[in-house]
Amino acid sequence: MSVIVTDNGFQTDDFNCGFVAREEVAANDCDYGIDLASDTAPEALTGLNNAPMIRIDFPSSADGRGFTLAAMLRKAGYTGRLRAKGHVLADQYAMARRSGFDEVEIDDALAARQPEDQWLFRADWRAHNYQARMRG
Repeated sequence: MSVIVTDNGFQTDDFNCGFVAREEVAANDCDYGIDLASDTAPEALTGLNNAPMIRIDFPSSADGRGFTLAAMLRKAGYTGRLRAKGHVLADQYAMARRSGFDEVEIDDALAARQPEDQWLFRADWRAHNYQARMRG
């Protein structure tokens, strides 16, 4: 099982369309979400704007490439749901949201180690960042 983390805390997954790998995407067929690996090349991000959801894998909490991919997708005009999946820590939630992610998918074990209150503490991600503090 997995837990979906949003600005409102822990949620159940409401996306029932399933996911396919980027390589399996058929032209103009958007009834499913797209899974992207953290090592996806930037040029492979084109043509994904019709997908209802893109889920980017975080194989390790030390692997920040997914944040870059999310920011690139948003800059390219992607307006669908963007989900980080895997080893994202509560401390990284604000960065995930600032990068363009709408939500984070974690497994039950991580949710037990980092309960909802730790994620909610970081849910006001717009106000609690270094630049906002420096601007006063």
